[in-house]
Formats: sequence, structure tokens, C-alpha cells
Amino acid sequence: MYEKILLTTDGSKGSENAAKHAIIMADKYDSMIYVLTVLETRPTSGVTIDILKREGEIALDNISKIFKDLEEAFENKIEKHFLMKEGTPADEILKTAEENDIDIIVMGASGKHRLERFILGSVAEQVVRDSKCPVLTIH
Repeated sequence: MYEKILLTTDGSKGSENAAKHAIIMADKYDSMIYVLTVLETRPTSGVTIDILKREGEIALDNISKIFKDLEEAFENKIEKHFLMKEGTPADEILKTAEENDIDIIVMGASGKHRLERFILGSVAEQVVRDSKCPVLTIH
């Protein structure tokens, strides 16, 4: 049913909760998981690319640890690919989903930057609205 799952992470607790669901789904459906973090490179972010890359690496490392903890209970090893991209998160998530023929996107319902939701709209909202595949949002 879900051969390819796209799991997004921004390092938030919501992303870590989403990871647990995605990993369990991948085990159940024998799926491949793409784990994506997007470095928000808007000029207004006020953060250097080096800091963003470090945050992205930490977010991917945290998901990798969750994989390690959960996979011990599974019979099969889950195939996974870790990706880090630069750009607008919603756009990069949607582009990655399309480029990789993703069957479902799994993501946290709210990320690290809740204040930006009021200014720009949440990433999850944009992905749910514009995705061509199902999107599972996790609290």
C-alpha cells in the first residue's frame, strides 16, 4: 500500500512523534522511508547556513536514533534515505515527494517555529493543501 514514505523533520517533538508512526508503518507495509529536513534559507531567517546545516544534521541524527531504537523490535531492516535540502520547506517537501514517487507524507502537525504560522501559514497546512499524495500529520 505504501511502498515509499516521506518523513519530514525539523527537529521538533512533533517530528519525532511522526518518525515513530512512519517507522511502524514502514515495518507493517515493508516500505522504504525518505527522511527529509529542509534548511529554511529565507533572507529574513537571520541565521547563517552553517548554523542551519548543523540544526539539520542534529534533526536527522535524532531520527536515526529513533530508527535504531525501534528497528530492534522488527524482523526486517527498513530501507532509509536521509536527505537535506535548502529552500522553502513546503515547496521542497512537495518537490521531493513528486521526484521520488512518494505514496504518503508523514509529518508533525506543528514544528519548531509556531509564531511563523500566523505570518506565513504552517508548513503542514501548505503540504496538506498542495500534495498529490496522502499526508498524515501527527501531534
